[in-house]
Amino acid sequence: MSQKLNLGWLGAVALGVALSANAQEKPADFATQVPLSVSGEGPWYRLELPLAVQLNARQTDLSDVRVFNAAGEVQAYALAREIASTHESRALTDVKWFPLYNTADATERAPGIRVQSTANGTLVEVQPSSELEAGEEVLRGWLLDASGIKAPLQQLNLDWTSERDGFQRFSIEASDDLQHWQSWGEGQVARLTFADERVEQHDVGLPGQSARYLRLLWNSSQSAPTLTSAQLESATTRSLPLPLVWSHPLAGTSVKAGEYSWQLPMGLNVERVQVELSQSNSLAPVTLYGRRESSLPWQSLSSGLLYRLTQNGQDVVQNELQLSGQTVQQLKLVVDDRGGGFGAQAPTLKFAVRSTQVVFLARGAGPYTLALGNSTVKAANLPLSTLVPDYSAANFATLGKASVEGAAVVSSTSTLTAAATTDTNWKKFGLWAVLLLSVLFLAAMAFSLLRKPPVKP
Repeated sequence: MSQKLNLGWLGAVALGVALSANAQEKPADFATQVPLSVSGEGPWYRLELPLAVQLNARQTDLSDVRVFNAAGEVQAYALAREIASTHESRALTDVKWFPLYNTADATERAPGIRVQSTANGTLVEVQPSSELEAGEEVLRGWLLDASGIKAPLQQLNLDWTSERDGFQRFSIEASDDLQHWQSWGEGQVARLTFADERVEQHDVGLPGQSARYLRLLWNSSQSAPTLTSAQLESATTRSLPLPLVWSHPLAGTSVKAGEYSWQLPMGLNVERVQVELSQSNSLAPVTLYGRRESSLPWQSLSSGLLYRLTQNGQDVVQNELQLSGQTVQQLKLVVDDRGGGFGAQAPTLKFAVRSTQVVFLARGAGPYTLALGNSTVKAANLPLSTLVPDYSAANFATLGKASVEGAAVVSSTSTLTAAATTDTNWKKFGLWAVLLLSVLFLAAMAFSLLRKPPVKP
């Protein structure tokens, strides 16, 4: 009996060894392989995963991403997606606004002003640098006092009197001393009447930087409206979100009038979509739906007003919708046909996802290879704090960098699939051989024990 137990234990050990050997992953197990180049000080390297490469994955959560060294040994790695989630506290603050006047024929863009402020920089009074005669003054813009807000400014919200409907476009400038101004781009708000309904846009995105004062200037040919409210939304964040990565234009289909659909290459956590508006003077309220597969019902993801309008010889375009990052593979846009729609042919669509970085610990000699494209492997990524023991947001930027070599992804699906199939067949043959030998060995030992005469007492 003791011999049988020992033999069974040896057989189990042999089987475990065989299974362990067969479970070792190799580059040939993955449909796509991309050579990497590294720079900077290791041994940790971070790779910003290009979207074109990411779309070769077979699993939505990128569980099939691997990094190998020159010897084909898998490297420990982490997916740095957790730093994209922001932990922030937002605050909406009413701010004071002061008019900026100038003469109608003034050549300078920004009116000269004289200010009176308190010791902490809060504005008390703003006046033109020179006295303007009655009838000459034109309202060119507004000066906003944000000196009481210490957090980065994320959004501007404006309201104005009802006699100025339509689009309001203006430049945004920021300053800390009222002497030196930095451009923050342009802003646009609108109040429209459409099909007996009012559509209003009051919010303008800001770059997420701090400033004590904001200056809003309308075009010289257009006077500014009279503001009735000005609010600034600020946010304090522990980490900044990763930038978005945009896809190439994706062709769509139209099953019936006013409905357009697109099939994404794989399930993706989509953050934004951009719809092509090729025709001028297009205007339509839309609702965007999404789902992971055809057997599931459509779910509403976002809605808004898309338009491409020509005013004063310039196109005013709003063609983006913001999503919550839900995983989808199919998108459907339903258009309110009261605005004329987008025509019978489906417009092209671009989608954006959060940038993902692969951080790996270089072990063994390079060159290193990124591999992905396997629907059966399990997730093998470590938490970033485990991979980099002293990890912090500050030292993340000091890690070495890895990049994809060349513009094209090196992909040989058919060859790799054939090699993987052949390798898998050999693995199966080896496993069955071990099992068969173990059974034969057990049978031989049992037969030998049965043939022995019983031991006499």
